[in-house]
Amino acid sequence: MSNWTSLWYVWLILLTVFMLLLCGITASCVKFCCQKKRPLVQTFPRGSCDLTVIVIDNDSTAHSTVT
Repeated sequence: MSNWTSLWYVWLILLTVFMLLLCGITASCVKFCCQKKRPLVQTFPRGSCDLTVIVIDNDSTAHSTVT
């Protein structure tokens, strides 16, 4: 049976998995802390919108030209 110290690729895989796990945990903590410290986003009040409605009835010359 091989000695664990001679299996360098196993240690490399374990180190890679550990580093990915550590980076994920660190990123989650930073994201959580930044969300708590960020001030609430102020929503802008809705401005009034102008709406123009043009009514075209069936007897209009514009309606007959379009259709």
